[in-house]
Amino acid sequence: MAIMAILFLGAGNAAMAADTRLTAPGSDGDLRDLLQDASATLSASARGETGVQPLLAAALSDYRTLVQVLYDQGYFSPVVQIRMDGREAARIQPLNLPPEIKSIDITVKAGPKFTFGTAELGPLPPKREVEIPEDFAAGRTATTAVLRDAANAGVDNWRYAGHPQADVGSQSITANHLEARLNASLRIAPGPQLRFGALKLANPSAVRAEAIQRIAGFPTGEVFHPDLLSKSSTRLRRTGAFSSVVIRPAKTANADGTLDYTATIEDMPPRRLTFGAELSSSDGLEVSTTWMHRNLFGGAERLRFEARLSGIGSANDLDGRVALRLDRPAAFGPDDSLFYLLEAERLDEEHYTATRGLGGIGVRRVYSNQLFAEAAVGFDSTLAEDVFGKRRFKYLAGYLRAEYDGRDSSLSATSGYYLDARAVPFIGLDGSKSGLQLKFDGRAYKGFGPDDRIVLAGRLQLGSVIGPSLSEISPTLLFYSGGAGSVRGQEFQSLGVPAGGGTAGGRGYLALSGEVRGRISEKFTLVGFYDVGLVDADSFVSSDSARHAGAGVGVRYDVAGIGAIRFDLAYPVDGGSEDGLQFYIGIGQAF
Repeated sequence: MAIMAILFLGAGNAAMAADTRLTAPGSDGDLRDLLQDASATLSASARGETGVQPLLAAALSDYRTLVQVLYDQGYFSPVVQIRMDGREAARIQPLNLPPEIKSIDITVKAGPKFTFGTAELGPLPPKREVEIPEDFAAGRTATTAVLRDAANAGVDNWRYAGHPQADVGSQSITANHLEARLNASLRIAPGPQLRFGALKLANPSAVRAEAIQRIAGFPTGEVFHPDLLSKSSTRLRRTGAFSSVVIRPAKTANADGTLDYTATIEDMPPRRLTFGAELSSSDGLEVSTTWMHRNLFGGAERLRFEARLSGIGSANDLDGRVALRLDRPAAFGPDDSLFYLLEAERLDEEHYTATRGLGGIGVRRVYSNQLFAEAAVGFDSTLAEDVFGKRRFKYLAGYLRAEYDGRDSSLSATSGYYLDARAVPFIGLDGSKSGLQLKFDGRAYKGFGPDDRIVLAGRLQLGSVIGPSLSEISPTLLFYSGGAGSVRGQEFQSLGVPAGGGTAGGRGYLALSGEVRGRISEKFTLVGFYDVGLVDADSFVSSDSARHAGAGVGVRYDVAGIGAIRFDLAYPVDGGSEDGLQFYIGIGQAF
């Protein structure tokens, strides 16, 4: 049954704007919507455009635009008519325009949907790394999108086989309108197999040319592969010293079978200063700042200075931390960097105080865009006072960390997962005991509905200290639960384990958090959440471990570039809390 789709625009003020309508006899709702969204004429009328010349220009562009939309959907015998006050727009002379346009009628007859009669693509290399689209086959719906995808797949297969100059050589595409069939034959010109030549710089940079070459790790001499080329670009961008990196091939290959490339690089401003803040009813206000130099010595070395002050307005004294980290990229290879770390910290927490300093040196290996690992060794000295008294701990410590980030967005994920595993083996000095601290943080996200308007988010945190007894471990290595980073609705670090007539941190730790995030508008999201935390004197939690839980609701307001501004209200639902309802304000999702 034929369907007539009509859209009226501009009827509210006929004297000012042309009455515009689009009719698509026989078209379904989805195709009609695509045509309406693509039409420049409808868009101009909706804006209240009255000028004859702009309306005519929009109409003339619509002939091509609407036909392309139909081709993309498999309609290769369309008829598009655009009448302006009864005259076909294509026949109106630009030098003899009418004084005004009162009505515009767009009629789109899509015609039958075409299928492939023949679908040929070749030649192809023996080994294929890119799948040819399944729809590029006889009997399947023929669309320009499928044709493009098939041609690109053919070219990409040759590129993965070492042929960087592969391209579409020729094509024969004929339409049989009587049978509504499209016959397509695409021929690929692979060109020669080539090896990587030299990487040249198109423009000067504040980063030394020698350092750029070292960081890029350009695979000179190796057989061409797109992934190898992409890695060089990624390594340069990863330093943070460049705002843009584009590597283009030379037009012709060298006589020895190599192909040179030229890198065009734009530098980032060398310095960056950032600020952050987070407020909660129990923890008080926390403010932080970061100053970074992206190219300290001309080799894209990154110096990062961090300062944090927390507990402002809380019952405890202020906590403070300053840290300095210097990263030298490509110190041992293009994917291996060297870093130095200095840190000083003063903590005045609910159940202990500590003054801590550490210094270390380490290496960082990047395995992919999602995975990296770090290993470091350093000296840690802590003067702490807790339920066991005042003591000094000195450690020769190792720091091992691996992180995998498979989220679709680090600011507000709707799918994927994130894993962060850390191990800190510590060797006691001057009477301090040796042991091992383990920490794990896992997060997962799943979106539902149109545009992932509903997102389920979950988080699992684990911690364990193996070795010394509670009284023989620095409280900075033990675990507490409560607060914005673990269990909302409970006071910050309120849950520990009974010890010596007071409360100490635990050697075992588990925290679970779940959120339901529902986007109600482009900017606002409502959130419901439930958090639970367990702490144990032993290295692993059990059903007998001390526990508490909190639940609440929140709202997120999305700000482009920085993520969500977060406001949460939470209440304790299991375990005691003296302060009752808690609130939290910060930047970014809770996890």
